[in-house]
Amino acid sequence: MKRNQNINNYICLLPSKFNKMINRFCYLVATVAVVFSVSSCKMLSGKKKSGTLPNDGQLHGVSPGARSAVKKPVGMVYIPSGTFHMGPSDEDVNYSYTTRNKAVSISGFWMDATEITNNQYRQFTKWVTDSIAAKLMGYVRQGADGTEYVDWKKASTIKWGDKATIEKIDAIIVTPDNRIFGKKELDAKKILYQSETFDYKAAAQNRDVNIPRSAFIVKQQIAVYPDSLCWVRDFAYSYNEPMAKRYFTHPAFGNYPVVGVSWKQAVAFCEWRTHYYNSYLESKKKAPESDFRLPTEAQWEYAARGGRSQVPYPWGGYYLRNKKGCLLANFKPGRGNYPEDGGFYTVRADAYWPNDFGLYNMAGNVAEWTSSLYYEGSYNFQHDMNPDIRWNAKDADAPKMKRKVLRGGSWKDVGYFLQTSTRSYEYQDTAKSYIGFRSVVDLPANAKKR
Repeated sequence: MKRNQNINNYICLLPSKFNKMINRFCYLVATVAVVFSVSSCKMLSGKKKSGTLPNDGQLHGVSPGARSAVKKPVGMVYIPSGTFHMGPSDEDVNYSYTTRNKAVSISGFWMDATEITNNQYRQFTKWVTDSIAAKLMGYVRQGADGTEYVDWKKASTIKWGDKATIEKIDAIIVTPDNRIFGKKELDAKKILYQSETFDYKAAAQNRDVNIPRSAFIVKQQIAVYPDSLCWVRDFAYSYNEPMAKRYFTHPAFGNYPVVGVSWKQAVAFCEWRTHYYNSYLESKKKAPESDFRLPTEAQWEYAARGGRSQVPYPWGGYYLRNKKGCLLANFKPGRGNYPEDGGFYTVRADAYWPNDFGLYNMAGNVAEWTSSLYYEGSYNFQHDMNPDIRWNAKDADAPKMKRKVLRGGSWKDVGYFLQTSTRSYEYQDTAKSYIGFRSVVDLPANAKKR
């Protein structure tokens, strides 16, 4: 220690020019040492070539063959994990006691910032239509596993107005007796999405290892086009034909929330969105990601609150107006002054201010489907960690088992239904002009940093 101090004192006494030379030499030596150290670390921790392991009898582990491709999902925001009080933040005005307040914890997830719009849903209907037409025209290719796939390069060249094309896709054109002025149009009832899912819950409950995997695979065909006639059907003695004719097809409503979509169709959309995204990832030799799906009832309420646990509305206050008297959502004000909030029917999916998580219209505009079964007493027995209750109802099941939870209220509802804790229901095979949906996906939080 003393020797080092003496050397330092001696160096300080040297002429300044020589002293600078020594300092520069010491700096260069230190820099080379750091670079060598970092390089050595890189060489020691560097990744080995895929599929190669040292044959030394030691446990090294094997990484998946595909690379991770976690990116921020387009149009989605991250909802961080947390704990909140699920249920009414104020008096239960109905005295139904179906939403008793309880503390629950929710893991993080990604959620669409807005309700799914007509333009976004139209991408789904167009994809299904194009795939059916491509198969009818013979635009398919054989995969390495022998499976037939749509040749999307050829499918993109389909000339829809061409006479030869219409003749080849005659199977999905309306029959002559269903044409108006003889116009050949697509038959929406024939545009079906081939849904194929694996029932994980049923498989997990199964204890018989001899039951084949096919017993838990659910295959069904689902019509994809929205039911535009719901605009007329939902309101007796009311003139809403213009909305039935134009809402889904006219470009003026492109960024408005899609309606007339049943719970089954919303689930099919999420399934297609998963398939569409993962097919792209696999084509790039990247690992497939989690499924897009409808949010659970608890996830929806947690996201709608925006981190404000004990307040009735997504914006945090106890009132439907701000201090200037402006309405904060699209609903049915007063005794029915529909246009007072700025929209007679629905409004743009990104209208009004978002909540603290960046989510738009978590109250009003359209009510939203969740994945949860509606059961009056479910809060009493659900787990306090990611609570949920599901039932994959079949067509033969009782109507009571087909009820799915709706959240958020809509443009035709009074203010009570806009409260984040208010729950209602609709049957899973029913489409309404005031019900839409948004998707969630379970991805790591660090996706937002890439």
